Amino acid sequence: MTNITHPDKVLFPEDGYTKADMVDYYKAVASVMLPHMRHHPLAMLRFNDGIHGERFFHKQAPDYFPDFIERVDVPKSKGKTRYAVCNNVEALTYIANHNTIEFHVLPVRADDLWHPDRVVFDLDPSVDDFSSVRAAARWLHDLLNELGLMSFVMTSGSRGLHIWVPLDRKSTVEEVMAFASGVASMLVAKHPDELTTQFSKADRGDRIYVDVNRNAPAQHAVTPYSLRAKPHAPVAMPIEWAEVDDANLTPTRYTLADAPGVVADRGDAWKGIRRSVRSLRKAAAIVSAPSN
Repeated sequence: MTNITHPDKVLFPEDGYTKADMVDYYKAVASVMLPHMRHHPLAMLRFNDGIHGERFFHKQAPDYFPDFIERVDVPKSKGKTRYAVCNNVEALTYIANHNTIEFHVLPVRADDLWHPDRVVFDLDPSVDDFSSVRAAARWLHDLLNELGLMSFVMTSGSRGLHIWVPLDRKSTVEEVMAFASGVASMLVAKHPDELTTQFSKADRGDRIYVDVNRNAPAQHAVTPYSLRAKPHAPVAMPIEWAEVDDANLTPTRYTLADAPGVVADRGDAWKGIRRSVRSLRKAAAIVSAPSN
């Protein structure tokens, strides 16, 4: 296993959580976290001086990374980026030891970079009213059900909720992005006073932003069970849909301190996600129909 360097370095000063605490957390949740990130190019959000210091996304896997961390070359407009791929607990702890607090993954697998295995919706509130976010998540869930798609929800560990839809990898990145945009537009048309697809914060007012940009080429989204770089070390936590109806739910309910215990008690709330894959063919046809 990885030898933790500077284990006493404080990364979360409000709580006194150290690098050793963070690595221990990732070891504790590795069995449920890794299935959602294996084989996917990884963007590492690093904080060498803790959560209030400089932050930077590290996408190019260094040459010194050991062989138990796989790599994949992802093309970009000019050249390519060699991403790390986190497939095992050794890779997870090694990368965490490099002050990677947040783990983000692309929605495509290393063996096929053109066909996503998920579509991601991010419900991002403009004001501090999480009850409206919970309502929006239910509206989205109902719409996706009408389209014949299974969906899974998690607290973002930041401000909102993320909804994932597992796919059969038959649709291209461009088709998935077009579908996500169409669903967002349909949802906003049903609830124009509460929701928006306006990218500019100045144009959103108090409405919730239905963000689908994580599905665009080479974009990434936070991995389930990743810590977030905020006070109290909140977790991007998969939950059951029934929990969305809990008025006490917040986007930061689960933290480094309690998430491992929850996982030990109930396992992965998204355990059946890969058995719920669907094709976008019929749903995309409905969304793109002229009447919509």
